Amino acid sequence: MKEFDINDVRTNLFLSVDNAVRGEPFLITQSGRALVKVEAVPPEIFEPYLHLAFMVGQFTIPDDFDALDP
Repeated sequence: MKEFDINDVRTNLFLSVDNAVRGEPFLITQSGRALVKVEAVPPEIFEPYLHLAFMVGQFTIPDDFDALDP
């Protein structure tokens, strides 16, 4: 597993995270000591939330929804 000093990650955070998303986890270190392991979140973590879209297109929300009196 690759290790990156915290100062390097600060300057190249996007590239570091992009590598993790592609399946290359890495450690963030400071003074040679591991602080954090960064790895992508597996897709099965998101599966429970996919059911929230099951009613897409089943009803409409008026444009002035927030303006309605309670």
